[in-house]
Amino acid sequence: MVRKRNSDLYGSAPDESPVALLIIDCINDLEFDDGEALLQVALPMAERIADLKRRARAKNVPVVYVNDNFGHWRSNFAAQVEHCLNDGVRGEPLVERLAPDEEDYFVLKPKHSGFYSTTLEVLLEHLGVRTVILTGLSADICVLFTANDAYMRDLELIVPSDCVAANTPEICRAALEQMQRVLKAIVKPSSEIDLDALVAENDARQ
Repeated sequence: MVRKRNSDLYGSAPDESPVALLIIDCINDLEFDDGEALLQVALPMAERIADLKRRARAKNVPVVYVNDNFGHWRSNFAAQVEHCLNDGVRGEPLVERLAPDEEDYFVLKPKHSGFYSTTLEVLLEHLGVRTVILTGLSADICVLFTANDAYMRDLELIVPSDCVAANTPEICRAALEQMQRVLKAIVKPSSEIDLDALVAENDARQ
């Protein structure tokens, strides 16, 4: 990805990294049909994402929360976090495990893909990202749609198989197979992702 001459975002220079970790739709109250079933698979997923996030930040790999606005066009990300943590919703334990930190980035999306009508592409470009690690909910919907759009932007994809979830294991497996076969995504457990090697490999291509 070519860096532009003005490499900061209007005076607010973000991190610079060839790799970014995307956490998709995990700030989620899960107050919908099948939300209880999704919570059961989302909680162990969240533990592994939290571990991957800690590893990413230790290697200066930026973390971007890509989150649905749930149809509330006047909402903001902080308000969504507060709602999930303080209003007694089903998704509270999920958000407790994955609450964003001050240094994290966020993008609110109106539709399934993290790229559709959002600032995600601009943010990734200014960060210098060429590889995205996609995690979150749901593997067959918002993760898959975001992966499709990332692939069309010539970004390389890594999808940790234990850091995404869907309503059933069968649906999740089918989505992972689709991303691996059609979008050339690297699909493997998060424990096998070597962030040092990944960053070094990308830097060597510059």
